[in-house]
Amino acid sequence: MRPHQRRQCVVAAIGALLLGLCGARANAVDVRTQKDVVYGRVDTTSLLLDAYIPDDNVRHPGIVLIHGGGFSGGDKAFYAPMGKRLAAKGYSVFSINYRLAPKNHYPAAVDDVQRAVRWLRANADSYRLDPDHIGALGDSAGGYLVAMLGTRDTRDNSDQTLAKYSSKVQCVVDLYGPTDFTVPVSSSGVGAAGIFLLTQFFGKPPDQAVDLYKDGSPILYVTKESAPFLIVHGTADALVPPDQSRRLHDTLKFEGVPVTLVELYKFSHGFLNPTNPGPTGLLAEDFFERYLKSAPRSALGVALPAR
Repeated sequence: MRPHQRRQCVVAAIGALLLGLCGARANAVDVRTQKDVVYGRVDTTSLLLDAYIPDDNVRHPGIVLIHGGGFSGGDKAFYAPMGKRLAAKGYSVFSINYRLAPKNHYPAAVDDVQRAVRWLRANADSYRLDPDHIGALGDSAGGYLVAMLGTRDTRDNSDQTLAKYSSKVQCVVDLYGPTDFTVPVSSSGVGAAGIFLLTQFFGKPPDQAVDLYKDGSPILYVTKESAPFLIVHGTADALVPPDQSRRLHDTLKFEGVPVTLVELYKFSHGFLNPTNPGPTGLLAEDFFERYLKSAPRSALGVALPAR
């Protein structure tokens, strides 16, 4: 990263922090929590989400939170602190689980998160959700999955009850997620740990499933219609090379999609702490406010009928 770019990133982070400290945000509201809501079933597996909903009678923009864990671990509870924080600021927030590797290979996780977004749109009234204004935030494997939500149309649309609903979100916060599996392993900077996790996720090592890895690369689905992105990555990330985020940034920019890349100097992989997200959390909040609250919305702010 060039020095002047790094300085811009530091200024952006400080600016976001100052905005948060000066309190230039909407008054917080009480939050209602619903845990283990079933948003789908695959064979005997129930797909679950936790909902954090402002306790008022107004329709709000939504945010989907997707945990990381190397595609083989993690849980929706990871994002509980951020879910409550964002809901108190006027968002309907949903932290979701998805099928994990190695029991479930690609595209299971992608299908699950796309289903979650479509299910939320189908059930928008129940959660005081504006279905036309949904953002997504994820870290690591979750960053990969939210990148898919911002670039790729529904892969499996066989469920007719959800067929008319889009799985695309309106904006994406991608925290150190992998984005391009077409780069040869020999030159990608991915180490043995990364190759192991990818082999678990795809079911085959990279050199034995080139087309499969290509199909699973969010960067190849970028078009001018892709969602705006905020990408945050540590320059000392040894699991997901920072070049993964740089490549996605450059591709989005080439297509004319609004995108900001913030590289955190000497930060390693997995730096997000949902209990205390710091400047990264404030950058995300500013980003969501810009793309989910500032744009005109026909339904937002309209009181719902009494239930």
